[in-house]
Amino acid sequence: MTETQVWQPSYTLTHSLVSKLTRIEAARVLVENAPLPTAALAELSRQARLRSTHYSTRIEGNRLTLEEAEQVIAGRRRVFHGRERDVAEVRNYWEALARVEEWASKGRAVSEELIQRVAGLVLHGKRAGAEPYRPGQNAIRDSATGALVYLPPEAADVPELMAALVSWIHRADREGVSTVVIAGLAHYQFVTIHPYYDGNGRTARLLATFLLHRGGYGLRGLFSLEEYHARDIAAYYHALDVGGHHNYYLGRGEADLTEWLEYFVDTVSRVFEAAREEALGHVGTAPAVEPDQLRRLDRRARLALALFLRQEHITSADVAQTLNLSPRMARVLLSEWVTEGWLVIADPSRKARRYALAEELRGYLSSGIRQASVQQDYRK
Repeated sequence: MTETQVWQPSYTLTHSLVSKLTRIEAARVLVENAPLPTAALAELSRQARLRSTHYSTRIEGNRLTLEEAEQVIAGRRRVFHGRERDVAEVRNYWEALARVEEWASKGRAVSEELIQRVAGLVLHGKRAGAEPYRPGQNAIRDSATGALVYLPPEAADVPELMAALVSWIHRADREGVSTVVIAGLAHYQFVTIHPYYDGNGRTARLLATFLLHRGGYGLRGLFSLEEYHARDIAAYYHALDVGGHHNYYLGRGEADLTEWLEYFVDTVSRVFEAAREEALGHVGTAPAVEPDQLRRLDRRARLALALFLRQEHITSADVAQTLNLSPRMARVLLSEWVTEGWLVIADPSRKARRYALAEELRGYLSSGIRQASVQQDYRK
C-alpha cells in the first residue's frame, strides 16, 4: 500500500493530553508490578470482564441487568423469554473479549482478517469465521424520530478505508505513537467507517481493547472502558460526533479528532486510576511466598480459578461455559491442570466428574478470594 493510501488522522497532542498520558503510564506501571494475591487477581479480572461485557452490550440497547448477564455467563440461566437476542449478545461479547485478550497475549498483529473475526464473534458467536464487510449502504438514525444522524461511507469504499486504517495502526506503532492514542483513534475511525450493518460499536470497543492489551496496557485484565462509556452514554456519543455534518463525505472524514481523543484519553486515565486504587487495596494481603502452581497459571486457568469463589467443586461444563470452549477442550484443560497439580479430581465418576483445588492451596486461596469478594462492583 502506498503512503497516500494510509489514513492520516488530524489531531493535536495538547498539554492536557500529554498530562493524562503521563498519569496513565504511572497507573499502568504500579498495577503491572503490584504483588496481588492470585485469587484476588483472578476474581477482580473476572469482575472487570463481566462489566465490560454487560456495559458494552448495554450501550447498544441490551436489556439484561449486570446480575442477569452474570447468570448467563456462568451458565446459571440460559433463557430469558423475549430477550433471546440479549442473551446471545452477552455470550458473544464474553467470547469475543476472551479471544481478543488471548490473541493480544500471543502478540498477534492487527489485520483486517483479525478485525473481521472479532466482528464475526460479536455477531454470530464462537463458531463464526471472519465477517465480510457490508455489501450495501447503512445509516444511523435517531431511534425516536427516525431522523438521519450519520451516513457512513459507501460500501464500495469500505475495503480501502479499512485497509488504510490497519496500515496507519502499523505505521503509528513503528513511529512510537502512544498505544493509548492509537487505540482511541482506531476506535473512532472504525465507528466512522461503520463497515457492518450491526455490531460496529461493540467491535470498535473490542478493537481498542485488543490494541491496549497488545501494546502493554492490558493492566492485568483489571479495567473496563465499556463501563465508563455506558455510565455517560450522551458524553460518549457527543465525543464521537465530530465533523459538523451527518455525511461522511462532507466533513467527518477529515475532521479534527482532538476533542474525541481528549474524551478517550481522559476515560482511560480515570479507568486506570480506579484500577490502581483497587489494586492498592489488595497489596500486602498475600503471603510473602506464593505457591509455584499459582504463579504459573495462564489467563484461562485464572478464570477457572475464580469459579471457586462461588462453589467448592467445578465441572467440565463449568469450565466450558466460562471459557466458551467445547466440552472436549474443557476436559483436556482440566486434565492438564490436574497434571500440573493445582486441581484434584474430587469425584471420578464418568458422568459427574468434579474437580477441587489441591488441598495445599485451599487455605491459601480462601483469604484472597474473600478479600476480592468484598469489593463486589463498588461502582454500582
